[in-house]
Amino acid sequence: MGIVQSQSIKNIFITFFGFGIGAINALFLYTNFLEKTHYGIVTTILSGANIMMPLMAFGVQNTLIRFFSHYKTEKEKEEFLSFMLVMPLALILPIGFGFYFFYDSISYTWIIKNPTLKPFFWLIPVVGLFMAYFEIFYAWVKVHMKSVVGNFISEVFVRLIIMILLLSVHFEWITKDMCIYCIALAYLAQLIGMKVYAISIKKPVLRFVIPENIKDVVYYSFFIIVSGGVAVMLIDFDKVMIARYLNVSQNALYSVAIFISTVIAVPSRAMTQIVAPITAKLMVENKHDELNDLYKKSAINLQIIGGFIMMLIFLNIKELYHLIPKDYSGGIWVVYMIGLSKFYDVMLGNNNSIIVNTKHYRTVLLFGIFTVVLMIVLNMIFIPLYGIEGSAFATLLTVLIYNTIKFYFVVKKMNLYPFTIKTLYSLGILIVCFALFYFWDFPFHYIINIILKSILITVFYVFANYKLQISEEVNQVIDNLLKRFKLLK
Repeated sequence: MGIVQSQSIKNIFITFFGFGIGAINALFLYTNFLEKTHYGIVTTILSGANIMMPLMAFGVQNTLIRFFSHYKTEKEKEEFLSFMLVMPLALILPIGFGFYFFYDSISYTWIIKNPTLKPFFWLIPVVGLFMAYFEIFYAWVKVHMKSVVGNFISEVFVRLIIMILLLSVHFEWITKDMCIYCIALAYLAQLIGMKVYAISIKKPVLRFVIPENIKDVVYYSFFIIVSGGVAVMLIDFDKVMIARYLNVSQNALYSVAIFISTVIAVPSRAMTQIVAPITAKLMVENKHDELNDLYKKSAINLQIIGGFIMMLIFLNIKELYHLIPKDYSGGIWVVYMIGLSKFYDVMLGNNNSIIVNTKHYRTVLLFGIFTVVLMIVLNMIFIPLYGIEGSAFATLLTVLIYNTIKFYFVVKKMNLYPFTIKTLYSLGILIVCFALFYFWDFPFHYIINIILKSILITVFYVFANYKLQISEEVNQVIDNLLKRFKLLK
């Protein structure tokens, strides 16, 4: 796993750094410099844009990765890349016209409940367009095995811009309304940065030729629209539904809880950037054993790292909520439920990368449609009853059902299995860790409590995983660190 390990480690550091900036934005700057209504509006716009992104991208971000290895000559690859840049226009243009002419009808359901959203609702498809072409250019560099800089642009660059904008609100350089518009422009800056880098890696040679396998390309892209839309909906659809049934300010509380729990998925996001194209390549070359080995390694490594982050969050969550304004409290159960859904996701390793590259991908289309309907129904039931906790519960149920279906599909159709006996050992360590430290609190200031408790959790968790040799890669990283500090010969 040379290139995987190297770029994954870099991506993990970059992603964590980006999440550090995001944490400052989400937990401190948004909550202190923007009132809950404006924070909720930003959350609703970005969530809506994320939902529209797979449709506006026409699934090209995954199609490019899936089919790029099929083309052998440089001319064929250039023609394919050119076609991928134009293909999304087939959906972008009708969506744009439809949104323009039926704007009032589309926005009515949300604006009638939250009139403060009215001046900003049109930003949803615009930001969705920026996100779509960002992902396309990001896939452009991924197929050339270059993911680190793109990850920096995605995780760090845009968050730094938003941090500057929030500070500008604090110093009254811009208004809160203007900040929302500028945040939309931050995603345009992200797109431009990604485009410039992609061109530096591989300058496009525009040859507008329809690929010979156009039927397969289009079929696969439609599949990605649905499957990608499902994946995004599992992350963002709940926020859009909250704005439909509750005051938009509730999205601010929900977003704080979501951000905290989403940190669990950071390692998975980082590793996926490089694992996805390698998975596609192994499947094209029909290297089943190597693919199965990659599947197992990605699953156990992500389980260890994601489990460690989950323990730090779950066991410090009450103290963590002392760090943010009191009127943002009340989302602890959201953290638990969304956190468990994220952990189940990372446990399955590169499961999604395998599914989107399998020849049986059309079958999964039915799972996606079922999941969308299920999520809509569950949110319609639980949000009116339990508010944001109901939305989190609906998301947890949907993720558990959807991921279990996908896992079963990969096992039965592909004869690939991510789990070993060490998976159970790792889960055992997590259970023991939770039981040991959940009721353990120091009688000190909450920040000191978090630091001391986190140190104890880290020592126990790392020692247990190292001694039981749960992962060769994790042990190798620990050995290298011990050697560097001359604690191991």
